[in-house]
Amino acid sequence: MRALSFGILGPIEVWRDGVPVNVGPALQRRVLAALLVDANRLVSAHALVDRAWGTAEPRSGRRALYGYISRLRRALEGHDVSLTREEGSGYRLRVGPEAVDLHRFRHLLDRGRAAPADEEAEALFQAALGSWRGEAFAGADTPWFNTQRDVLDGERFAAELDLTDVRLRLAKHALVLTELSGRAEAHPLDERVAGHLMLALYRCGRQAAALECYERLRRDLAREMGIDPGAPLRRLHQQILAADPALHPAPATPAVVRPPRPARPVPRQLPPWPATFVGRGRELAALDVLLKEPAEGSGRPTIFAVGGTGGVGKSWLALHWAHQHLDRFPDGQLYAALCGFDPAGEPVPPDRVLRGFLDALGTPLQEIPTGAEAQAGLYRSLVARRRMLILLDNARDADQVRPLLPGSATCLVLVTSRSHLGGLTATHGSPHLTLDTLPDTEAREVLTCALGQDRVAAEPAAVTALLRRCAGLPLALGIVAARAAAHPGFPLAELAGELDDASGRLDALTVGDLATDLRAVFETSYRALDAPSARAFALLGPAPGADIGPRAAARLIGTPLARTRAVLRTLEAAHLVQQHAPGRYRMHNLVRLYATERCQDRHGDDRDAASDRLVDFYAHTAYAADRLLSPQRTPIAPGPSAATDAPSFLSDAPTSMAWFEAEHPCLLAAHRFALEHGRHGQAWRLAWALDTYHWRRGLLPDRMALLRATLAALDAAGAQPATRALAHRLLGRTLVALGRHDDALGQLRRALALFAEAGDAAGTAQTHLNLALAREQQGDDGRALTHAVQNLRIRETLDSPPREAEALNAVGWYHARLGHHEEGRAFCERSLTLCRRHHFLEGEAFTLDSLGYIAHRSGRYAEALDHYHQALALRRELGDAYEEADALACLGDVYHALGRTAEARRARTQALALYRDQDRGSEAERTQALLGALGHAPAR
Repeated sequence: MRALSFGILGPIEVWRDGVPVNVGPALQRRVLAALLVDANRLVSAHALVDRAWGTAEPRSGRRALYGYISRLRRALEGHDVSLTREEGSGYRLRVGPEAVDLHRFRHLLDRGRAAPADEEAEALFQAALGSWRGEAFAGADTPWFNTQRDVLDGERFAAELDLTDVRLRLAKHALVLTELSGRAEAHPLDERVAGHLMLALYRCGRQAAALECYERLRRDLAREMGIDPGAPLRRLHQQILAADPALHPAPATPAVVRPPRPARPVPRQLPPWPATFVGRGRELAALDVLLKEPAEGSGRPTIFAVGGTGGVGKSWLALHWAHQHLDRFPDGQLYAALCGFDPAGEPVPPDRVLRGFLDALGTPLQEIPTGAEAQAGLYRSLVARRRMLILLDNARDADQVRPLLPGSATCLVLVTSRSHLGGLTATHGSPHLTLDTLPDTEAREVLTCALGQDRVAAEPAAVTALLRRCAGLPLALGIVAARAAAHPGFPLAELAGELDDASGRLDALTVGDLATDLRAVFETSYRALDAPSARAFALLGPAPGADIGPRAAARLIGTPLARTRAVLRTLEAAHLVQQHAPGRYRMHNLVRLYATERCQDRHGDDRDAASDRLVDFYAHTAYAADRLLSPQRTPIAPGPSAATDAPSFLSDAPTSMAWFEAEHPCLLAAHRFALEHGRHGQAWRLAWALDTYHWRRGLLPDRMALLRATLAALDAAGAQPATRALAHRLLGRTLVALGRHDDALGQLRRALALFAEAGDAAGTAQTHLNLALAREQQGDDGRALTHAVQNLRIRETLDSPPREAEALNAVGWYHARLGHHEEGRAFCERSLTLCRRHHFLEGEAFTLDSLGYIAHRSGRYAEALDHYHQALALRRELGDAYEEADALACLGDVYHALGRTAEARRARTQALALYRDQDRGSEAERTQALLGALGHAPAR
């Protein structure tokens, strides 16, 4: 067979006996080059497409690749090369390594660095560099080729410096001087290049120029990087100043023979296996995938980042996994503590880590280049084609990591960081795993492993309290376990009691050194933030609510929404907040305690203004949302907000209901905060604005608690009679629904008195309507009708059609309950006409319910079904789950009367589920009994 040779260290070319061979167009040559880089290794089809096309992947996808592969096979036929498809989706180009200039270059470099004599090393380095014909992969412009080109440029540069080292030892300083001048100009901050040039100048009798070269580099390093030259270059400078004879070349002698280079050591740098590692099965499985899907086909090393807040166990996970799989990395494991977030010091510069790695890889001190770029090139050369694990622990950011990444696909890099390292994902495609806190079962196992099963079992309440206070954070659990283990005779309840005090909890979570001081761990993350993000972090700490949305955060921080989103992304990337749901951010409990401490450091005016803005945002937005839910409701004064219109993100009732759903816990927390800080106006507006939502969602206990607390504050503050009357009325209405009739009547009578004092006829009318309902619940429909009629008489004088419609329906309802079906129907039909004329959906639903009741009791079942179905549709449109349950129950009754058992069962089952969700015990029991009578009752 005829022999071919391949060139990729320049334009992509193929020769047969020195004569160029046409192997197709540019894209086909790129496919060939992508295979040649990993000659004799399997490359997946996906990797080939990524390498050759990059972001411009063809629409036809792999079909285009198959076409180029087929044409390459034909071009290579009859030569000592084979291109085969293997294992279903990969290709292997079998070719002698000496036939590819890249592999020949690397082989010659390895021989040169191991050569016993400088003359032989010089020849080998020259031959290696002679393999280059220009820019590697010239004309190939895809992300993969560009990355490979950068790697190869580093290898070429390292080879050039190695050749210069040899020539200077061989006293060829005059030969290299011109070349060194150009190189120093191209690499003005490279200390190894500067050292070469200084030595050559000095040997050529130009001592002043050598000293000026040093001084120029010293100034440039100070200005650009804030550092001084390294020790080797400073030593050379002193030798030149002193005209040290050792700098002159030795007299010419026969070929200098160096002793054979010792075999490269296999580094084993991993710290010890974590002693009490627990759980993390899902995360370990995610890391195991790295071994099942090696990146060799991509030509890039596998890089995996593990992130999470301080103390969540990133380093232990990485070490545990690494020790489990040592056999997969027979050529060694490199480890570097990058100290990106170290309470005791600053992040370690990458060049210092590189020097440590080069030393671990057996590089003699005198052969370690002084320039960071050259060191990185030598490092990549030494780990190339070696199966190694490189664990970079506690990285500050992607910039600290990039110089430490190998270029070989045989290496696996595991990075841990409190930063998200999104830049590493963008430039190197590295997947990212974010560690969450431990679930309770695994957290309990941590304490059990450290303290023993007997001690943990002996104090279950204390252990539960400890777990609650540590909130699943492994470092906190480890500190608690260490403190408890140090005093085996002390009850765990003592430690639990110490942690119960929130103000001193972080003080309790330390065992005496910075690495296990939780406050110090959080402090390092906080110090790394820019000023706006640090301020936002501090203000978020004591903010009411378990989480927060971007709009609320914008009001808290006092910045525009777009800027606030950017700040939240910064905090999320630092793992100081977690986006646990789209647009919802929260802090771990212990991180929040630390943030609250930092907030206390801020000026009181800044803190107070921030909390006031946030609570005002909640109150104003809730008020606007309620107006969209129930536009016929008589509004209260909206308060001194900057705006009284609905925020732009609230457009209708459904968006308002969705906002209430998302923000409900925060609104309750804001209400508590307002009461605790004497902001009674904000508390009242929140309580009023939540009333419709609470009713429609059946959240009556929340409604009652909110109104009771608010009413106490209003009474204590001496609020206006009309305000207190409305609060009493709303509370009375809630108590009616909860079946607390005596208490309800007391509240409603107090409301009547206060409304009379305030001269509020509308309030008086509405209170009569609520009293009618209270009497109905007591079984006194006659007195209920009396109150309903009083309500109607007042409403007819106030020019409020929706409220008049409501009053007409109430009178019709109580007539119907008293058996006056035709009178009731007349009132209800008048009500229905008014409701529909004024688009009063809630009143329309109530009236349809009344008409359904009348039709049912009159034996007009089809008409009853029609009314109830219309009412049910409106309830669902309004999001009124409370009344939806009643509508379903009524439908079930009508279906039962018609003998339609399956439909009755379905309606009652749905009603039962809603009653249980709303904790409506008596309604649930009645419906359960009715289902039982049908022959089927859902489990309690």
